[in-house]
Amino acid sequence: MAAKWIETLTGSLEQKKQYKQDKARIDALPEPYTIAAKAMHRYFMYYGGITDGGTLLTMFGDLADLWERAAIDGTPVRAIVGDDPVEFAETFVQAYSGKQWIDKEREQLLKAIDAAAADDTPKED
Repeated sequence: MAAKWIETLTGSLEQKKQYKQDKARIDALPEPYTIAAKAMHRYFMYYGGITDGGTLLTMFGDLADLWERAAIDGTPVRAIVGDDPVEFAETFVQAYSGKQWIDKEREQLLKAIDAAAADDTPKED
C-alpha cells in the first residue's frame, strides 16, 4: 500500500528504474558515443517537453539502442546525426507522440482567445 501512495506522489517506480537503466547504458558507452548520446539526452530534456513517462522511456531506450548499435558497428557520429545535429535530434523527438507540456498551454491559449472573441462582439448604439 505504501508503494501505491509513493507512486501517486512521485510517479511509477518501475519507470524510474527503467530510466536509470537506460541512463546507465548511455553512461557505459565508449567515447565518442557517450558524449553524443549524453548531449542528445540533455537536449531532449529541454526540447522534447514530453510529459508522458511511457513515451519518454521508449524514446530514451531507443536513444541508448541507437548509440549502442553505432558503437558496436563503429559507425562515425556524423554518419548518425549528419551535418545538423539539432535537426536530427528534433526529428528524433518528433517520432515519439505523447502528451507534451506545451499541449496544456496551447489549450489555455485557445480558451483565452475564444473567451476574448466572445466578448469582442460589436456593440450597437
